[in-house]
Amino acid sequence: MLRRRLVTIPALFLAWSLLVALFPLGLVLTFVIGLVRRRRFVEPRMFVFVLVYTTLELVGLARAFAIGLSSSGPGRSARYVALQAWWASTLFSVARAMLGLRLRVEGSDAVAHGPLILALRHASLADSLLPAVLVTRPHGIALRYVLKKELLVDPCLDVVGHRLPNHFVDRARPTEADLRAIAALATDLGRRDGTILYPEGTRFTPSKKARALAELAARGSAQLESAQALRHTLPPRTGGLFAMIDAAPDVDVVFGSHVGFEGFATFADLLSGEMVGRELRVVFWRVPAAEIPRERSEREAWLARQWRRVDDIVAETSSVEREQSAAA
Repeated sequence: MLRRRLVTIPALFLAWSLLVALFPLGLVLTFVIGLVRRRRFVEPRMFVFVLVYTTLELVGLARAFAIGLSSSGPGRSARYVALQAWWASTLFSVARAMLGLRLRVEGSDAVAHGPLILALRHASLADSLLPAVLVTRPHGIALRYVLKKELLVDPCLDVVGHRLPNHFVDRARPTEADLRAIAALATDLGRRDGTILYPEGTRFTPSKKARALAELAARGSAQLESAQALRHTLPPRTGGLFAMIDAAPDVDVVFGSHVGFEGFATFADLLSGEMVGRELRVVFWRVPAAEIPRERSEREAWLARQWRRVDDIVAETSSVEREQSAAA
């Protein structure tokens, strides 16, 4: 951990210093590129966004350092949660402003109180901001995250994430210890607590879906048929979610589907300009704990039905957007 931070934190400061020093020249160059490419000036927008991002990273690290020095006990965790929510909400607000994004949220009452287990669709790095923006910031719910270890290259997420009850998992080699740690996140949840994980484990692509289907077929899984019907999402992995449900059998599960973040999947996607002016739609719904089956096969069928709804929301929204685009 220390070795990683000795690389990532100086690299972050160096990148920020270069961006600040080159800001006037960089802004002019990206503006000229925007004139030539005619992609809604996404280049200068993203140049400014990267500068803001690195600045927020440094501010976040400074605030985390101050919290560590000035507070102790339960109050320290609350301050770290507030810092996390501030960082994510600020970054998301800047992205909305820079790209002219519109946000539509449906079913926000489903995340208005804990305890809850939130299972969210994964389409890009940007959707990792949603829980803090739509759950923690407005409703004061402290979420415990299951995140991939690759995100530890983000210094602020690395430092603050390890000072809160989160778990960073190696997606390539998940172990029984990982499942025990994930289950532990769901224990002792209060009315202002919750957990969050992304059951797909990675972003959707046709090739990833093909590999997932091949794995299910090789295991002779009963999930294969329902997984084949999915059009825009990957079949959900049951290990982490079911471990949480078993650890907290009286806690409701909230599902979240969203559309519009696909353009945040890679940096090349952002530079295409397709994200500019886009509407982001997020839909939540809550399943009471009493309605969640306890028997394994019944629970798998229940999860398949819920995830089909996640997939259907993506399909119906995408269909409406295509019709509106064609009409325009």
